[in-house]
Amino acid sequence: MSSPIDAQTPVPLAVLPKVANPGPLGLAGFGLTTVVLSAINAGLLPHAAVPVVVPLAFAYGGVAQLIAGVLEFKVGNTFGMVAFTSYGLFWWWFAFLQWTIGAGWLAAPPPSAGGTVLLMWGIFTFLLWIVTFRLSKAVWSIFLLLWITFFLLAWGDFGYSLGSLTCGQVGGYFGLLTGLDALFVAFIEVLNATANRIVIPVGKPFITA
Repeated sequence: MSSPIDAQTPVPLAVLPKVANPGPLGLAGFGLTTVVLSAINAGLLPHAAVPVVVPLAFAYGGVAQLIAGVLEFKVGNTFGMVAFTSYGLFWWWFAFLQWTIGAGWLAAPPPSAGGTVLLMWGIFTFLLWIVTFRLSKAVWSIFLLLWITFFLLAWGDFGYSLGSLTCGQVGGYFGLLTGLDALFVAFIEVLNATANRIVIPVGKPFITA
């Protein structure tokens, strides 16, 4: 039988530890790696610079996004888990492809094969973009630019051009915009989290219902 003192003593509520937002890490890993590769695709850097992207794609574009995807899973964010894990593994695919071809372990595939892969990534990204109408306008803008980038890169591998530029080069410029957008959104989220207030808004969703 409990004493009157025990009965009147309030039970302290458990204080849950604050959990960091893994989104900025995934966006930064994706954005930085995308900017470097897109500079090559756009022709701003020579094609000989591709080897510098391979370890970057493994380490930051790949591992950082995989970590972010696992952490998004733990906080119950299905979209973040699918997106970060998928694009992290995209960078591993790219790095493995360049590595094995460069080492002579695999023959270089025909451009149409690479174009088909990029086309499928474009379709996948377009479907995720539809979901982003229920997320912030900042995330919506990243996926808008990204599916356009994938389609342009795919058409470039299929041999299409837009005026004096190949579709691959135009895709490189769109990739630059995509990567810089992702880096900027990552900066905004880190800034807002550090300030504990909305310093720069990321935009309300188009669909809230």
